[in-house]
Amino acid sequence: MYTTSWCGDCVVTKSYLQKFAIPFREINIEADPEAAEFVMKVNGGRRSVPTLVYNGDAASLSGFSRAKLDAFLARHQLRPQRPQSV
Repeated sequence: MYTTSWCGDCVVTKSYLQKFAIPFREINIEADPEAAEFVMKVNGGRRSVPTLVYNGDAASLSGFSRAKLDAFLARHQLRPQRPQSV
């Protein structure tokens, strides 16, 4: 998952993935110029975060909605597990 430190949608996406035990690796595009270039390439020139990538399929979740995230997970047959207690 490509993120920035200031992105509220990134925080929500990470929280959802953690809550449902879906593993991810976070790459902050502010600290990695190559990652920022990749995000711009897959998002039509926009630095759109969060951007999720799975098996080469990239999707921006900017303007987060659970429906967008659920659609991405379903497309890759990634099923949320029972919520973990915090």
